[in-house]
Amino acid sequence: MKQLDVCLTPDLLHLHNLNNSIVVVADIFRATSCMVTGLAYGIKSITPVATIEECRFLQDKGFIAAAERDAKKEEGFDLDNSPFSYMDERLIGAEIAMTTTNGTLSISKAKASAVKVMVGSFLNLGALANYLRSEPYDITVLCAGWKGRPNLEDTLFAGALAEALKEQFMLLEDGTLMAQRLYLQSKDNLLASVSNSSHVRRLQRLGIQKDISYCLQTDLYDIVPILRGTTLVAMH
Repeated sequence: MKQLDVCLTPDLLHLHNLNNSIVVVADIFRATSCMVTGLAYGIKSITPVATIEECRFLQDKGFIAAAERDAKKEEGFDLDNSPFSYMDERLIGAEIAMTTTNGTLSISKAKASAVKVMVGSFLNLGALANYLRSEPYDITVLCAGWKGRPNLEDTLFAGALAEALKEQFMLLEDGTLMAQRLYLQSKDNLLASVSNSSHVRRLQRLGIQKDISYCLQTDLYDIVPILRGTTLVAMH
C-alpha cells in the first residue's frame, strides 16, 4: 500500500527517500498560500527560486519579481509575500519569479529527487487531496518550517492532508502521526491553535493579521499547482 510521510523541516529531507514519492511543499505563512492564490486568480506561472540573485536575474529578463526575507519584502522587487498582493487583476496572465525565506528553498531541495513536486495550502486542501488519492506514488509532505526548524502551521497542514488521505495511504512514521494528531486536536479552531506560534508572532509584529486568518481558510480554491520543469502552473 502507498505511504504518506511527513518531513517536518527541509533540513531533515535527506533522511527521506523521494525516489517513488510526490513531494507536497507546504509553507502556509505565506509562500504556498500566495502561490495557490495567484494561480487561482489567473497568474500564468510562478517560477520559485532559492536565492535573491536568481530572482533578480529573472526580473531583469522581464518577470514580475516577488522577494521576501524574514517576512518582509526585499527592496527593489515588485511583490511582497502577502496573498492579497496576488489578487491584483493586473497580474492575470503574468509570469512571476518568487523567492522566499523557506518555501521556495524547500521546492528547490525537493525537485532533484521527487517524482513530482506540488504545492499545498489549506486554501486548496480538498482539491489536492482529491488529486493525490488516484496517484500510484508515495507522498512526502515537506513542511517548509522556519530556517531549518519545524513550525506549527505547516505541521498542521501536513496533518490535515494525512487525515484526508488516511484511507488510501499508510501513515507509519511518527512525524506523520504527530502531525495528524496535532491537526485533529486543532481542527475546530486553527486560528486559536497557532495564536502563540513563532511565525504568527513574527507576522503580527508586521501588522498583517489578515494574512494569517486568510491562510487558515480551507478549500477556497479548486486548484492544484504542480512544478513543470522549473515553473509552477495550475494543473488542468
